[in-house]
This record gives sequence, structure tokens and C-alpha cells, in this order.
Amino acid sequence: MYGPASKKERRIYYREEWSDKDVPNFISEGITRREFGFDHLGFGPNDRYKTFKGVESLRRFLRYKSPFAAYISVAFYDNPKRRGGWQKAEYIFDIDAKDLPIRSCNCDGVCEICLGEALERVNIMLDTLKGDLGLKDIHLIYSGRGFHVRILDPVMMESDSDLRAEVLKYVAGAEVPKSKYPNLVPGGAPYNFEHFSIPIAYPAVFTEKVKYNILHLRGDEEIDGINKRLLKDLVKYRDFLLDDNWGSFKKNIGPRRYKDMVNAMAKVNLATLDAKVSIDLKRILRLPSSLHSKVSMKCVEVKNPETFDPFKSAVPKFVYERKDENIPQE
Repeated sequence: MYGPASKKERRIYYREEWSDKDVPNFISEGITRREFGFDHLGFGPNDRYKTFKGVESLRRFLRYKSPFAAYISVAFYDNPKRRGGWQKAEYIFDIDAKDLPIRSCNCDGVCEICLGEALERVNIMLDTLKGDLGLKDIHLIYSGRGFHVRILDPVMMESDSDLRAEVLKYVAGAEVPKSKYPNLVPGGAPYNFEHFSIPIAYPAVFTEKVKYNILHLRGDEEIDGINKRLLKDLVKYRDFLLDDNWGSFKKNIGPRRYKDMVNAMAKVNLATLDAKVSIDLKRILRLPSSLHSKVSMKCVEVKNPETFDPFKSAVPKFVYERKDENIPQE
């Protein structure tokens, strides 16, 4: 049902269903300063450096070409046709459900379980971005197989790769706290940025992500730094974490193996995101409103992360027609 879209189906989508109203304002308002890229055959974006005078000219192009995939730059340029005169760039977090290193399902593509868990991780991340860093101009996009968090606050839009990398490590929980880890409770040294005043100690962010990872282990994962015996015991004793009883959990795991687990989980946290996307100042991402033709789902803006269901809000009409065609006729 969610297999690749045919050329006919793409044509139907862009001619009958695509609407300029589905292009978010943060895209349409600066459209003339962005680079567009397209994939017409399904092998990646090879038609780059496109520009449009407005949403109407974009609509005509999409109707005529019905591309396999459509992309837009996170950067703004004086001359987007040549990617010349870089002005600023959105700050991005990319979470792809199929690439989650720890997930409860074991599907080959995407399903309700892994997409739901990807969204759970996104909501945790949004709390950190808003609560700890005070960022406000944040847009969440369902990409077709995961989520893009697109941040347009000036402090991040105008930042360099170094600051983006530091914020990435903080938000992802990619470094073991310098204080004694868990309890990993408040009391560790705060993470300090020149541009932010962070009221919550970093260990709290790290702890939450480690706890989430352990509670979602299947028990058959291959995780660098965690052998099969340790993995088995993490699953066996994780119920202690439901009550945040880190002391009993650590006692049963053992201090040496516990340290191995903490170091391994820092790597898992970083692997949950595509780090290259976050620090890339000239990246292109899927265009909201476009079709993810590999899975036949729409790339859409998520208005309410708490209630969003991609299987209700991001399925094009032709997919339901596929379903009807497969129903045996009496």
C-alpha cells in the first residue's frame, strides 16, 4: 500500500491534490532566495540550482514535471541559482524512523510503531529546544519517513557550524555528563553557550534520553559497546527505571558495565539524528507539500505534534484508490 509511486500517480497528485496552501509561510515568504532541487528518476536530486519567482511558478513546474522528489534549501542566498551570496540558514534536526538505532519494531520500512516513537523523540527534543534554549520560531515537518525540525530563530539562522555542532550535542544528549552520571540527577555542571542561558543541568537531558532508550530496547539490537549479556540485563532490570530508581538499576548492572552502558548510550543518542544535516549550512531538504514517492506519503507541516497521525494526515488520495483496487470483487 505504501510502495513507490508510479509516474501516473505522481501526475495525479501534483495535478489534482497538490495545493499552494500546503506550502508553509516560512517557505513561501522567502521563496525567491532559496535553491530548489528535484529528482525526476528516483536516484537522488540531480536537477539542482532551480529558482522560482513565487508559489504559482512552482505549481506550474510541479504539474508539468511531476518529480519523483522535490527539495528546497535551508539556506537563503543573494543568488540561489549559483548558491552565491549566502545570507543565513535554518537550523535542522532530522529524525528518520527507519534509521532509529533503538526502536520497538523491527519493520523493513516505516510503520505506526517506529513513526510513533520517532515523534515521541521529536516531542522530547522540542521541549529541550523551547524550555532549555528558549527557541521559539520552530516548525515541524513530517518528511514521509520521519521528521524535520526546522528552526528559524535568528540566533541559529546566523550561527556557524561550530555553534550548531555544540547545540546538536546538547539537544541529542551526545556527550556523557562531566559530573558523576546517574543518578544523572540535577547537580551536574550546566552546559554553557555564549548565546543561551540554560537553566537546566545537562545531566537531566542526558538521563531522559538514556531512560527512553533502555525502556524501548527489544533485546536483539546490536549496539556498539554493549554485548549481548549486558543487553539482556538492561532489559531484565529496566523496570527499576519506571520509578527512576537508578540506584537499584546500577547495582544490578554493576559499576563497570554501567559505565560501558552510559558511554554506549551517548553514541546511540547521537545516531538517533542525522548529524550531518544539522551542521550543513547549504543543505536541501524535502519540500513541504511534495510527495515522498518511495513510500507514497506527503511531506506535510505538523501543526500539533501531540496529536499528529501521518496515516491520517499525510496519505495522498491515490493510495486509498490502490487499496480499493486490491479489495476482491464479489
